[in-house]
This record gives sequence, structure tokens and C-alpha cells, in this order.
Amino acid sequence: MRQLTLAYGQSLIQRDLEFTVRRGDVFIIMGGSGCGKSTLLKHLIGLKPPAQGQILYGGQDFWQAEPTERRRIFRNLGVLFQSGALWSSMTLAENVALPLSEFTRLGSREIADIVSYKLALVGLAGFEDYYPSEISGGMQKRAGLARAMALDPDILFFDEPSAGLDPVSARLLDDLILQLRDSLGATLIIVTHELASIFAIGTNAVFLDADSKTMLATGSPQTLLEQSDDPRIIRFLTRGVRG
Repeated sequence: MRQLTLAYGQSLIQRDLEFTVRRGDVFIIMGGSGCGKSTLLKHLIGLKPPAQGQILYGGQDFWQAEPTERRRIFRNLGVLFQSGALWSSMTLAENVALPLSEFTRLGSREIADIVSYKLALVGLAGFEDYYPSEISGGMQKRAGLARAMALDPDILFFDEPSAGLDPVSARLLDDLILQLRDSLGATLIIVTHELASIFAIGTNAVFLDADSKTMLATGSPQTLLEQSDDPRIIRFLTRGVRG
């Protein structure tokens, strides 16, 4: 991101964002409520153009790219939405198959094989014919993750993946995210405020501040905790226990 400014009309959300996500990162977008984490995510996945600045994928400015190049970039992105966002009228298999049937020319047998494989990767083998209402919240998140991985994206985006989960399910999801990063070689970008997840899986991060409307720091969460002298960062990363 280069000199990135986010706004809704005349309402400034964030300004002067400068950071780099490295290949293979588990990159955390963090900060307090209302700082613009989800807004930044919308810009990164191409749902909203920035007020100014650049978002570059492999050196290519997304918003200046030709439509065919944008589609190529889109094709390499996967998104796990906060609610899971599964289609309630479709089975898990049908949900995961949807991007494959929409964006590839694969036959039904090939799609079925890929769907079974992706569901098995997230621990849902045998649940192909279940509907979202028939499984738990944690299982719905995993099914949403299987769908996000359907097209083998280079970059996976997560919007508050642990939201609504109990601590055990949240930890299991964190473990699964790391396993998938290691096995698939994907880059992960995660919006979260959960400290346990931030320190358990984050290798790099950007800290957004709602008051100054800009980023305060970038780096690994552990390094920010150990080396930052900004009380706002320390307060967030310790929940006020230190300092």
C-alpha cells in the first residue's frame, strides 16, 4: 500500500497508509473499534476504490489495471466473511462448488472431487450434503473457508474469523489457518481484534488508530509489543494490563 487514503465521501477513515504484505505472511490488520479495519479490507479485495493512493499486487496497481488484469487478480483472491456467508438454501458441497462452476470450465465430476477435497482439508469430510443450519457455527466458518479456497487463491482474506466462536473453537480455527498456510503456501490477511489469535498466528501486522486516522506502526505483533513506546499500541496489545 502506498500513501493510501480511505474515505466515505467527505468522511476521512484512514490516511497515509504505507505497508507491505510479504508472500507467505499471516498479516494482521488490527486496531480498536471504528478505526477502519473492515473498510481497509474492502479496499484490498476490490470492493471500494481508495480516495487516493495505490494498492499494488506484485507491482501492479489494482485500480489502474485493465479490466482483464483486474479479473486475473480477483481470481487469485479468496475471502472468508465474518458470518461465513454461506447460502442457506445450498448444501455445503453446493456452496463450495459455486465458485468452481462460475469461474472454471471443469466438469461436474471434477468439481465434486475438488469439493470433497476442500471440505476434507477443513475437517468436514462426510458433511457434503448438510445444510448450514444443520451444523455448528465453527463448522460453518470452516465450510466458508473451504469455499474461499475453492479456486486455490494465492491470497486469503479473513474478516474476524473468530467472531462468535468459543475459545476452544477459535483456537482450533487458528491452528487450521496455520496448517492451510503451510500446506497451500498462501498469504493470509486477517482482520481481528482477538489478542490470542494476533500473537498465535500473526507474522506481520499494521496497527490502525481511530483518533489520528492513520497507522501507528507496522511489524510483527510480538515485535510491536516488545519495542513500541506508543501507549496506544501497548494498551491495545496488553488490554491495559501493562503501563
